[in-house]
Amino acid sequence: MTRFAAPIAEQIWNMKYRFTPAEGQGDGSVEDSWRRIARALASVETDSATWEDRFYEALEDFKFLPAGRITAGAGTGRKVTLFNCFVMGTVPDDMGGIFDGLREAALTMQQGGGIGYDFSTIRPRGADVKGVGADASGPLSFMDVWDAMCRTIMSAGSRRGAMMATMRCDHPDIEAFIAAKADAARLRMFNLSVLVTDPFMEAVKADGPWELVFDGKVYRTVEARDLWNRIMQATYDYAEPGVIFIDRINTANNLNYCETIAATNPCGEQPLPPYGACLLGSINLARLVVDAFEDGARLDEDALSELVATAVRMMDNVVDASQFPLEEQAAEARAKRRIGLGVTGLADALLMVGLRYGSDAAAEQTGAWLRSIARAAYLASSELAREKGAFPLFDADAYLASGTMQGMDEDVRAAVAKHGIRNALLTSIAPTGTISLYAGNVSSGIEPVFAYAYTRKVLQKDGSRTEEEVVDYAVALWREKYGDKPLPEYFVNAQTLPALDHVKMQAAAQKWVDSSISKTINCPEDISFEAFKEVYMQAWDMGCKGCTTYRPNDVTGSVLSVSETADVAPGEAPDQVLGAINDGAEVVYMSEPLDRPEALEGQTYKLKWPDSNHAIYITINDVVLGGHRRPFEVFINSKNMEHFAWTVALTRMISAVFRRGGDVSFVVEELKAVFDPRGGAWMQGKYVPSILAAIGGILEQHMVRTGFLAGEGMGLKSDPTAEVVNLGNNRGAACPACGDYAMRMVEGCKTCSSCGHSKCG
Repeated sequence: MTRFAAPIAEQIWNMKYRFTPAEGQGDGSVEDSWRRIARALASVETDSATWEDRFYEALEDFKFLPAGRITAGAGTGRKVTLFNCFVMGTVPDDMGGIFDGLREAALTMQQGGGIGYDFSTIRPRGADVKGVGADASGPLSFMDVWDAMCRTIMSAGSRRGAMMATMRCDHPDIEAFIAAKADAARLRMFNLSVLVTDPFMEAVKADGPWELVFDGKVYRTVEARDLWNRIMQATYDYAEPGVIFIDRINTANNLNYCETIAATNPCGEQPLPPYGACLLGSINLARLVVDAFEDGARLDEDALSELVATAVRMMDNVVDASQFPLEEQAAEARAKRRIGLGVTGLADALLMVGLRYGSDAAAEQTGAWLRSIARAAYLASSELAREKGAFPLFDADAYLASGTMQGMDEDVRAAVAKHGIRNALLTSIAPTGTISLYAGNVSSGIEPVFAYAYTRKVLQKDGSRTEEEVVDYAVALWREKYGDKPLPEYFVNAQTLPALDHVKMQAAAQKWVDSSISKTINCPEDISFEAFKEVYMQAWDMGCKGCTTYRPNDVTGSVLSVSETADVAPGEAPDQVLGAINDGAEVVYMSEPLDRPEALEGQTYKLKWPDSNHAIYITINDVVLGGHRRPFEVFINSKNMEHFAWTVALTRMISAVFRRGGDVSFVVEELKAVFDPRGGAWMQGKYVPSILAAIGGILEQHMVRTGFLAGEGMGLKSDPTAEVVNLGNNRGAACPACGDYAMRMVEGCKTCSSCGHSKCG
């Protein structure tokens, strides 16, 4: 039986990927999970038994990592999609079509898909609405509606939905779009990106004028460089919007002869056409290095090619095995059979062969590895086409003249010309934060190593605390081989890496990636604005398809970062890495729910909702830990039997969350965000959008009174079960899942390094 590399890996498997049905046999081990996935994806094969074994071998030892939707959903019988990424249909410029699109978005997120939308198709604010004698409210007003919908949809039962909104750089409302995230409370469920065109970049470089146009009408003319500086200032100040070089994406698209792209999935690695869908999976490069850290260290190219071929077949089978939220998505996926095969563990693999991430040699090696993967993937897909048929929209002449094919070897081109190709696009590099932890804490995607190691302190039921170290995969392997010998100088991490080295690595990978790359360029808070702008201009000049940065700021806060000191070598203080942890510092979370004491202090509150004959009574009991009161359980009661089912469910759910410890203030925010489509009510001079929001308000008031929260809407005051001490200005945001202050920005997603929880945006 496989032994997990670290307790955190097993915990993530248990929490996210292990199949545990209410009745019947589930996954008793990670081998059972691999077997479940292999059997499900081999079920569409004629010789399913043979392919099940081949697929299992690819999954074994975490060599190939299907994305979370596949790992958690394949073979479970649950009504979920195995696809990660969707771009919805073109948003019509009329009220009925807009709300039809809203419904489709809700259905897609309900099954577990992240979605993208281009809002450039909606007329600008103030434009005429013919037939009703009114002015248009503009695309941002409808984005607010989407945002509210997304807050109420629990994606696939475990994750909040994530969305991407794009807008063209020539839309008349582009300046409002750029500034939208300056309001810390607005559009929180969206990532925002500007669709930047080639003519716009030419105008920026020439310092020329730029027209803002909709439906052929020029609304006004601005200076291109001024608009570019607005984009740069916004992302410098509050990390959004990102930049997507949309003309470059369409020019390089293998399918530019039959589709036009105007939006991406939430993390940006999948530019997709209307109703486009893509599934994801990653080759774990760190597992393919032989003779690590030795003079002859190398990636096993033969094993890589074989693994890629098997992975392509597995992912192609997902197209036939998966369910889809909408029939339009199913038709689009089957017509083009897109897959997004990527990598993880790149930074660890580079370290294991003795290369410094960000160096010219590392960039060259990255390009060579990605080229090998692309070549093997195209040959495998062509062989699949010979066996099963090319994707339905394949046009040999048009396809061979487009996209990645133009750079392929003659043998690959000959195979495609002869047999066609099964999958229109094959490669992409997606966020892999959680599956990377699950695979032994390998470095995520093509990102640098974030931290060499850190110590997790776990609060046990009896109040005692245990420690467990979470170590980067390459560092753990180094220790296994060389003990306490200091890490070599080429061991760099995200804290010490110049921003332009990030760009260099992204550009090296992009050359051989059909779709795009999810990557966050983490910038220091004190980077100058001019240097910050240069990051984006370098991304454009070096051929990237987009650019996303993160700089700590007042709106989104600081993500957790590593503090390096000059007198400590990389290998000497692995337990002092995360978040500048100094004397007495702790990262603590609950391993299991607390047992209930015999007696608890509490308070009962009466809630009278208008138009209801019976009041609702909310009892909140607290537990005292370390001299601090914190909420432990909730009871919600009413004589109105119409409320019985949901009040019981809410009682149980909130109490279960409270007993896990950590920063549970997110429960308040979630409840306060729920709106009732029938309307809310005015209570004590405030508009409350629903009964649930009113209950959230009572919970918040109680937490403020007991000192758990600093004030209304101000968040956690002091929590002894989820506290990070002495982090100074590098203190990160609290994770909504486990409460640790361990949130950091990775590949466009806020990711918790303690429990693996991630959220795009």
